Amino acid sequence: MSYCVNPSCAQPKNPNNVAVCQSCGSQLRLNKRYQPLGILGKGGFGATFGAADLALPGNPICVVKQLRPATDDPQVYKMAKELFEREAETLGKVGNHPQVPRLLDYFEQNKEFYLVQEYVKGYNLHQEVKKKGPFSEAGIQQFLTELLPILQYIHSQKVIHRDIKPANLIRSQKDRKLVLIDFGAVKNQVNSMVANNTQTAFTAFAVGTAGFAPPEQMAMRPVYASDIYAVGVTCVYLLTAKTPKDIGCDPETGEIAWEPYVDISDSLAKVLKKMLEVSVKHRYKSAQEVLDAMAMAPYEEGMQDSMTTMITGFKTSAQSSSNPNSSVSTGLVSSSATGSIGRMSTQFPRGSAMSSVSTEINQPVSTQVKGGVAAPGSVSYNIAQGEASSRRRGKAKASSSSAIPKKKKKKWQEKTLLEAYDKGRRDFTHQELKELNLAKAFLPGINCYDSKLNRINFQGAELSRADLGRTDLSNAVMKNANLSEAYLGYANLNGADLRGANLFGANLTYANLQGANLCGVDLSSARITEAQLSVAKTNWRTVMPSGKRGFW
Repeated sequence: MSYCVNPSCAQPKNPNNVAVCQSCGSQLRLNKRYQPLGILGKGGFGATFGAADLALPGNPICVVKQLRPATDDPQVYKMAKELFEREAETLGKVGNHPQVPRLLDYFEQNKEFYLVQEYVKGYNLHQEVKKKGPFSEAGIQQFLTELLPILQYIHSQKVIHRDIKPANLIRSQKDRKLVLIDFGAVKNQVNSMVANNTQTAFTAFAVGTAGFAPPEQMAMRPVYASDIYAVGVTCVYLLTAKTPKDIGCDPETGEIAWEPYVDISDSLAKVLKKMLEVSVKHRYKSAQEVLDAMAMAPYEEGMQDSMTTMITGFKTSAQSSSNPNSSVSTGLVSSSATGSIGRMSTQFPRGSAMSSVSTEINQPVSTQVKGGVAAPGSVSYNIAQGEASSRRRGKAKASSSSAIPKKKKKKWQEKTLLEAYDKGRRDFTHQELKELNLAKAFLPGINCYDSKLNRINFQGAELSRADLGRTDLSNAVMKNANLSEAYLGYANLNGADLRGANLFGANLTYANLQGANLCGVDLSSARITEAQLSVAKTNWRTVMPSGKRGFW
């Protein structure tokens, strides 16, 4: 089938073997080589078509973007041409990246402008959420670790995308990688009425998508941090399946009121909050800053857990000292409740949640704690942020009390785990799975975060997009396993056998690879460092991150 690109054509569909539209008489081939096959999207100022390139062997499919200023106003026409040329120039600069569509051609025909780009087959993230539902926290972490390096590259070319949103991120069917599309000139928010107002037309072209664009971009002053904000809003959509319009905003600050809708760790919430700062001054300035914050999150969580344990210890001491027959004994202070040892002050790093802790004996101070008030004369303390919460679910706060008994871990067998997975369970976090035989098991997207998987047999298993962060995979057998896009950050892979494994797009940030066997593994798209590989086993068949075979 041939498709007529004339917007006024009543019957744009034509037989495959005709050169002129049978309905309106327009030429069907563009630039004498591109045969439009159908429309992909349209708006008041343009349309996007799928087309066959008849000049190349096999007639490969490409994307043709058309800009058609529906006006005779020379100012609007001039503006449209400049914007279109800007997008062509931008694509020419950034199109060398494998996750950005390449610019194949650019031409003008009948006072209409055309860009020809590489065709990316797959679903965009808006469609993916509609089809599969919201992302998990692990999914968001994986999304950010894949998108932010693309953004880093684009910004290094002195380009601001200006319209990052789920619909402009396509997951390639070919290799499951994200591809960032639509670099700026043609937007579909413009209607035919803007022809009489060139300023309105320019604003509609350049601002971006309402809700995803930050205030400075709406005011026509975009900066690199504007793209960071849009990525943050995209994360909120992926977590909630709700647009900013659906969620609403705080009427006093103008910030998106997203926190009641998500169930994520405090560390990720902290990162998103800074990405979504209305003020550019307080927002991350670069993609690298966001990546660094994500890398530090596990350390901050560990510090917070330690502080929570300290707080609980102080509570116990305070409660014990209220009993005149008991004695206070901790790693910091040991005394009788009736004794006198003066004043003790404990110093912590400035700015930490424990920086204001101070204990004092024989001075009646009443300090409120969860569950009661410390008795006069007992060890007392003042904590600026007395509770630590590891999860956020709406506005609820988690208790830091250690009195809650830990849930007994289930003893899994191969059969019970596979049955649970087949019934829809994906969450196997904090579980004992060591020494299980799961060779050739089909477990894509499984979440085994912080679980014990040492000496497990995953040979030939399907583990694409699995969350194996912080897992103990020491001495695991993972030969020929599919770990594409898996998250293995901070995992212990000491002595693991990964020969022939597919690590395409895998994230091994801070993973322990001491003695891990990576012979014959393609690491060209994995997130891994030279320092990690220096302690692993590699050979001449190993493809290094540089793309070269052999040892470092």
